[in-house]
Amino acid sequence: MTKTTSILNYKQIGTGEHIVLIHGLFGSLENLNMVAKPLSDLYCVTSVDVRNHGDSFHASTMEYTDLAQDIINLLDHLNIDSCSILGHSMGGKIAIQVAIEQPQRIKKLLIADIAPVSYPPHHLEIIKGLQKIDLTKIMNRKDADKQLAPYVENIGVRQFLLRNLVSGPLGTFYFKCSLKNLSLCYPQIMKANEIPANKSAYMGLTMFIKGGDSDYILPEHRAAIAAILPNSKAKIIQGAGHWLHAEKTIAFNKIVTDFIKATP
Repeated sequence: MTKTTSILNYKQIGTGEHIVLIHGLFGSLENLNMVAKPLSDLYCVTSVDVRNHGDSFHASTMEYTDLAQDIINLLDHLNIDSCSILGHSMGGKIAIQVAIEQPQRIKKLLIADIAPVSYPPHHLEIIKGLQKIDLTKIMNRKDADKQLAPYVENIGVRQFLLRNLVSGPLGTFYFKCSLKNLSLCYPQIMKANEIPANKSAYMGLTMFIKGGDSDYILPEHRAAIAAILPNSKAKIIQGAGHWLHAEKTIAFNKIVTDFIKATP
């Protein structure tokens, strides 16, 4: 199913200062609900579906400059002149790129378990497994799970991935995300953030939140982080992996709230 509208699908709750939440690869705006709902008691929270995900439009490029422009276009559409941004994984890289492109607009930046560096291709079996699912032979997600299991061992990861599978007319199933474009654009998604020639490092306050059991942020990434986000600091949530916001929600939300509330 092709979606062509140029404004990202979004959900907005709460009132007050603006906070934008950006999910990671294969996700949707629902992934950060456990963060959005508590924040909405104090702020206006806008959760987005990144292009080729959820109910947003599909496109054949996912360069971070393009993904950042999608967020900027949405901010324009919603008349948001100033906001903080929280991004998880791929969403963190998008948030970083938005801050590079329009630093005057971003009050604070929160990056959950990702660094602005290039990563090796470690989702290839996931993409292959999702593409191998025969949608004509499934009656429910359990059937799809059986087909995906040989490619993705972790049942929790499979359950997360299969949230993209929805029922259509006459009992048929389809993926809301664009597997074709995610596969095509995967090398772009694994790229590092870059500062365009006419831009500079983001000097605003930045908080990295790392899962203690995750290897997405490593000591060797410090130089790259300092070059792009020199005014940054980090918190580690022990006992949490890459899905730290879901695994340790209370600790994660406290870090987010304390950082946003803190005066410079």
